[in-house]
Amino acid sequence: MACVLQIGAGGVGGVVAHKMAMNKEVFSRIILASRNIKKCQAIADSIRSKGLGEIEVDSVDADKVEEIVALIQKYKPFLVVNVALPYQDLSIMQACLQTKTHYLDTANYEHPDSAHFEYKEQWAYDTRYKQAGIFALLGSGFDPGVTNVFCAYVQKHYFDEIHTIDILDCNAGDHGYAFATNFNPEINLREVSSKARFWTKDDKLALNQDLKKDAIYRKFEREEKHFKLESNTQDLKNESYFGGEWKDIAPLALMKEWEYPEVGVKNSYLLYHEELESLIRNIKGLKRIRFFMTFGESYLTHMKCLENVGLLRVDEVEHNGQKIVPIQVLKTLLPDPASLAPRTKGQTHIGCYIKGVKDGKERTIYIYNICEHEACYKEVNAQGVSYTTGVPAMIGAKLICEGKWGVGSNSSLTQDTRIAESNYTQERLALNADMPKGGEFQGIDSDNGSGVWNMEQNDPDPFMQELNKQGLPYVVLEIDSNGDSKVLEDGRK
Repeated sequence: MACVLQIGAGGVGGVVAHKMAMNKEVFSRIILASRNIKKCQAIADSIRSKGLGEIEVDSVDADKVEEIVALIQKYKPFLVVNVALPYQDLSIMQACLQTKTHYLDTANYEHPDSAHFEYKEQWAYDTRYKQAGIFALLGSGFDPGVTNVFCAYVQKHYFDEIHTIDILDCNAGDHGYAFATNFNPEINLREVSSKARFWTKDDKLALNQDLKKDAIYRKFEREEKHFKLESNTQDLKNESYFGGEWKDIAPLALMKEWEYPEVGVKNSYLLYHEELESLIRNIKGLKRIRFFMTFGESYLTHMKCLENVGLLRVDEVEHNGQKIVPIQVLKTLLPDPASLAPRTKGQTHIGCYIKGVKDGKERTIYIYNICEHEACYKEVNAQGVSYTTGVPAMIGAKLICEGKWGVGSNSSLTQDTRIAESNYTQERLALNADMPKGGEFQGIDSDNGSGVWNMEQNDPDPFMQELNKQGLPYVVLEIDSNGDSKVLEDGRK
C-alpha cells in the first residue's frame, strides 16, 4: 500500500521496523536508514530470520537537511518515520517540508546544548505544512503518544469534563546491572535531572497535598558544587501558560507511593514530561496535570553521584586538549539500551489516572497498559521500554498510510469538541495567541487534514483498536470513592 522511510536504528527503531514488517499489507516497502548502516543491516537480518520478509537499508546523517532531502528524493516515500534523536526533529521536518512528504516522530524537539525540550519550534511548522498539503504527527510513542490518546479516548467516552490528569510511568523490570538506562542514556538522564514542573489553574490543587518530599535522592545533596549546574535544573519559577500556570519544582524533590494495578506500590517522582504541554491545550475543563515516573533507590543514588562529580553536565569541558561533553562520555560508558533486551525481566506499567465529571457526577477513571519485557524480546528482540515506544509509532504510521488520520481522513478531529461546539475557530485563535509565528492556526483543521498535529487532536478510536491488535492492549478501570475498582474495558480478553 505505502512506501515508508524510517530514520533511526536504535532500540525503538528496531521495534518499529519489525512491527511494520508484520503489517506488510500496509507497509509494502520499508527503507531503514541511519548514520550507522551496520545497525540497519542487523535489524534487516533479524526481520528476515523471523520470516517477515525483506526491508531495504541506507545511510544518512540526520543532522544534515540536504542528505535527508536526497534520501527522500531517492525513495519517494509516502511517509517519513523519525525515530532518530530528538535533536534531529527539525532537520527531518524541514526535509519533509521541502519534499512535501508526511512526517511522524515519537518525541518533541530537544535543544542539543541545553536540557530543554518543547513543542513550539515544531508547532511553528504548522502553517507551512498546511500550505504544502502535508501532515505531521508529533509524539507517536507511549509517553508522549499513547498517554495522549488515552486522555482523548476517556474524554470522548467517559467524561463531559476532565479536571485532573496524573500520568504514571512505571518500569518494574530488572536488567541485572547496578546502573543502566532503558533508552538513550543522554536523553534519559537529561530528562530526569531537569527541574520538575506541573500545570494548574486551581490554587488548592497547586498545593500537591498528596505528595511528600524525597528522602533518597537528596541524601548526598550539598549546597556547593565545583561546577555550575545547567540552568534548566535550577531556575525555578512560576510561568503563565494557556490560562493557568506552570509550577517549577527542584529535580526529583516530590514523590508519591502510587499503587499500580497488577504491579504493586512504587515510589513515583514528579517530573516534567512533554505531553503536558499539548494536553493542556486540548483537554476540556482541565485544572491540573502532572507526570510521575518510578525510580528505585539504587538508580537514584547512582544518578546523584554522577551529578555530583559532573558527569551529567551538557556543556563542553576541556580534557587532554580536546573538547568533550561529560554526559556524552557517560553515554559511551553505559550499556547500550538495546543490549539490555535479552536480560531484562518484569513489566512496564503506564497509565493515566483521571478525575472529572460525567452527567453532573464526579468520576475517576484509570486507563493503563502492562507490557512484559520477556514477551517483547521473544517477539521483536527488544525490551519493553523500546517496545512500548516503537509499537505506537508503527500504529500512527499505519493510520496515516490508511487515510484514517491526516490528509484525506474521513474521521473528524476530536478537538472539535474540546473548547466549544460553536465558534471553535475563533476561540482557538484567541487561545493560540501565545503560539510562535507559523503556529497560530495549530489545532484548526485546514479542511484536508494537513498541518502539524499532536496525538490527542485525532480521533482516538482507531488508534485504541490497533493497540489491542498490535501487542499493547489497554485496561479501563472505574474507581469509586472507597478506592474500589471495576473493569470497564480489558483489551486482553
